[in-house]
Amino acid sequence: MMTSTIKINGIYIYAYHGCLPEETKIGGEYIVDVEMLTNVDTSYKSDDLKDTIDYCTIYEIVKKEMAIPSKLIEHVCKRLFDSIKNQFKTIEKIKVCVTKIKPPMNGNVDKVLFELEG
Repeated sequence: MMTSTIKINGIYIYAYHGCLPEETKIGGEYIVDVEMLTNVDTSYKSDDLKDTIDYCTIYEIVKKEMAIPSKLIEHVCKRLFDSIKNQFKTIEKIKVCVTKIKPPMNGNVDKVLFELEG
């Protein structure tokens, strides 16, 4: 039995998260990265999508969860983490990272991010 890593990096999403009222009206750019440790031994033999993690399903989960406004990226990150983990029971470990591009702060900051792993 081998454990494999599947990474889906750079999912660009425009969403409406933040504590400031302007953020929930104007929105902003986000990047979501997902890394999963999983056993996909069956897929080596079957060459069938049902025996692995479907990237399109991950994208749809990200799109759906990012569409629900949250004040904190920590909150949306945990929703993503739980939704993906619940969808794919073969995931042994998952890491989700939500990056907020150009957050409104009192300074020039490129991005802030929150990462959850377990």
